[in-house]
Formats: sequence, C-alpha cells, structure tokens
Amino acid sequence: MAKTTVGGTSRRRVLRLAGGGLALAALGAGAAGCREDDVDGPAAGGDKPAGSKEPSAGGDREDGKAPKALWSQSVPAETYGDNDELVAVAGMVIASGSPLSARDAATGKERWSLPDGVAPGAPLLLGDGTLYLASGKYDGTVSGYDPASGKETWQGRLGKEYRQPRPIAVDARQVYVVAEILEEDNSSHTNLIAALDAGSGKIVWSEQRDLGTEQNGIHAAVQGRHLVYTDFKKNLTVRDTSTGRQVWTQKTEKTNYGFFTVHEELVIVPQGDRLHAYALADGARKWTVKAGHLTTFKEPAVVDGVLHIADTARTVRALDPATGKELWQSKALAEAGFQVPRQYVKAGKLLCVATDLDKDGGVAALDAATGELRWTFNDGTGDHHSWLVATDGKRVFALHGKELHALPV
Repeated sequence: MAKTTVGGTSRRRVLRLAGGGLALAALGAGAAGCREDDVDGPAAGGDKPAGSKEPSAGGDREDGKAPKALWSQSVPAETYGDNDELVAVAGMVIASGSPLSARDAATGKERWSLPDGVAPGAPLLLGDGTLYLASGKYDGTVSGYDPASGKETWQGRLGKEYRQPRPIAVDARQVYVVAEILEEDNSSHTNLIAALDAGSGKIVWSEQRDLGTEQNGIHAAVQGRHLVYTDFKKNLTVRDTSTGRQVWTQKTEKTNYGFFTVHEELVIVPQGDRLHAYALADGARKWTVKAGHLTTFKEPAVVDGVLHIADTARTVRALDPATGKELWQSKALAEAGFQVPRQYVKAGKLLCVATDLDKDGGVAALDAATGELRWTFNDGTGDHHSWLVATDGKRVFALHGKELHALPV
C-alpha cells in the first residue's frame, strides 16, 4: 500500500541530474551495460504482474485528504528527471526504461514491452499517433511505434557517418534528431541537427551545429514553422522547420538546464529571477516577469493555455502566456511544507504538479482556477529519483524511481 501524506517537513535536494546528458556521455565511453537492478516482468500464467502491489480503492474523498492509489506497481523505469520520460497515450502509460514496458492505464497490467528499451536519457516523443524512440541497440536508427501495440511502424537512419542519433522533437511532418559526426578515427568533435520525414524516414535537411555545442542536454519543441532548442552551453536557438536554416540564436543570461516553454509565437525562458518571453520570429523580447526577493524561477509549462511556473520560495504563479499578466499566485505549497514543483499536468479541475528529488516531495494537486491546495501524495519509499507525472484525463500517473502509481482525478 502506498503511503500518502499531506504536507510534511521540507528538505532541499542538493543534486540535479539535468536530463540524460551525463548518462549518455558515460554510455559513449563504454558504460552502456550499467543500469539499475532489473525488475521481473509479468508472472507466467497469471494476470497479476510480478512486483505489483495490491490496488487500493480511489474515488470520493474530502478536500485536503490524500488520494489512495487506484493501483501501484514496480516497473523497469530508468529516468533522469526529464519531463518527457513518462507518457500516457492510447490507453497505455509508458515509462522510459529497458525493457520499455507499456501498462494498461486502467489496471496497470503489462500489455507489451520492448526488450532493448530506449537509450537512457532519450525522450519518449509522441507525434501523430506514433511513439518515437532513440534505439537502445545503438545501431544508428530512430524508430516509431504504435503506442497501443508496441509494433514498429516507422524507422529513420542518418547513415554510418553519424553516431547515436536521438529524437528531440516531432511534428506531423518531421522528426528532428541530433547526432554526433564521426571522424576517420571514430572520434567526434561536432554534431548535427536534422529533420527526418515522418512518412519515409528519409533526411529532409541536416545542418552542422557550431563547434563547441553538445548533443547532450538538449531540450526542444516545435511551434508552427519554428524548431526551438536549448542546451547546457546556454544557447537558445530557433530554426526554420522547412529548411533547417537558423533563424536566430542567442546566449541566455544564466543556465536553467535548458528548460523553456512555447506559446503561439513566443518562447518563454526562465533566467534566474527573471522570466522572459521572446518572439519566435526574430528573438525580440516581448515581456518580462520578475520573481520575489532572493528567489529564482524554476521550469515553466503552458498547460491548457495558461503558463505555470514556481520559484524557489515555493510560490506558484499562473500567468497569461501572451502578456505575462498574473492570473493567480499561490503560496499553498510553502505553507504546507511541500517542495518546489517542476512539472505540471491538468486533469479535470486539478493542476497536478510533481517535485524534484526530496523525501518530502511527491505529487500535489492544486485547484487549477485558484491555486488552492487540494491534496498531496508521497509513496514513502525515500527513493532519490525525481517525481514525474502524466495524465490520460481520467487518472494521474505518478512515477517515482521504479514505482508507478495511478491516482484518481
């Protein structure tokens, strides 16, 4: 039975695994065989997967009381704190790992798995009904799968002169990847970014990135005709999706591990105690919001047309993404002793947030209209991994290390 709590004593985490860059660098140096302990799959001949916990009834409850998990199971997850390592789609909930395991969203039973899984730190990208993955085989391919069945439906390959291609973003027409450019001695000092056709898998365009840029630690998004991405080198870059031409690039003032969000014709980037919105067309600054005294902004997210962001004082703001105008501000998490949220999903009237690694963190549900705290959830395992959340609209899925929980909305 998962432990549930409301509030708790706060403790700041001291280390952040920012995406999968460090893991991928280690793998490139020969550590590909290292991973966390394996988890058994479903028990042979039985309906209940091995390692699963007895589901507990969710449903009606009073405000302020933590929900009981509809089901909780151990899964072979391998996550590094990125928001795109847990997805809910086509009646499945899928966590990044090896093997890659897809669970029935309603029951938690395993429906399919991929033995080779996904390359550690690479995102699970959804586009036009397809789940795109960097191959765990390290054979230079990028594959697309039917998320309902796990069957491969698409494959793209850059060529033997490139290594470790990883998808970073996807739209209805193209899959965008980064890869190392190999030298004659099999070393690599540069990398490229390319677009693969979402139908044929063929290269539409490819552009070598500037010397000194890295293929790890990239966060990306597609908005209309613009591909936006950031990296650990404090670069914010926008390219034309049709040609790959660089529209503009600039150095960000402070590193935020590459997190940003987009809305219509804006890219919104936290920089220390400032939150800036830039025009995608030319990089012009459109608005700025300042955090409170001695506080800095964390990861932003536009959910259901509203921009949400927290600061290190654990104040959560809801803003109009077009103007930066504040819609509401909530100090409920700080008052409850809860931790700083870093990921946001909306389920019904609830804004569900997930914290970074902390024994007093977990998942909290806020009223999406007011920011009022409704409940918090922590499984009590003390695992050091960040919390991740996803939703199918009916349930909220919370992943903590190798423990996956389905919570009622």
